[in-house]
Amino acid sequence: MEYIILETNSDNADFSYLTNLLDNDLSLRYGEMQKKYDTYNKVNFINDVVIIYKDSIPVACGAIKEYSSASVELKRIFVKKEYRGNGLAKLLIHRLEEISKKRNYKYLILQTGSKQLEAVSLYKKLNYKITDNYPPYIGDSNSICMEKSL
Repeated sequence: MEYIILETNSDNADFSYLTNLLDNDLSLRYGEMQKKYDTYNKVNFINDVVIIYKDSIPVACGAIKEYSSASVELKRIFVKKEYRGNGLAKLLIHRLEEISKKRNYKYLILQTGSKQLEAVSLYKKLNYKITDNYPPYIGDSNSICMEKSL
């Protein structure tokens, strides 16, 4: 399959479209509990967004957001259901890692949920390690935090 990868920012309408689909998916998984995380998932003013297109259709997205001077956080990693299993999440994450390295960050961190075992499995395959939960997820048993050294 031929895909086009676009590097953009959070103002992109296709990014908004895909993150709305992600929010719907998370609401189905977590129900009312998901509302607590909505605050953490705000993506306004993000400069580094990656969108993958297939035949001009936006099918996957992800972003990085500065967390500290040494680290960025992976945010809003999503692949539309009908395109899963084609390596798009891996492609997204690799591109975001490349951008992070160019920006001289040393670490990538991420938070995912306890009901997203396929995500945890993928991140482990990509050499992310489970770490102590970082703020604002400290003490949150539904959150799994991970880190990768660049």
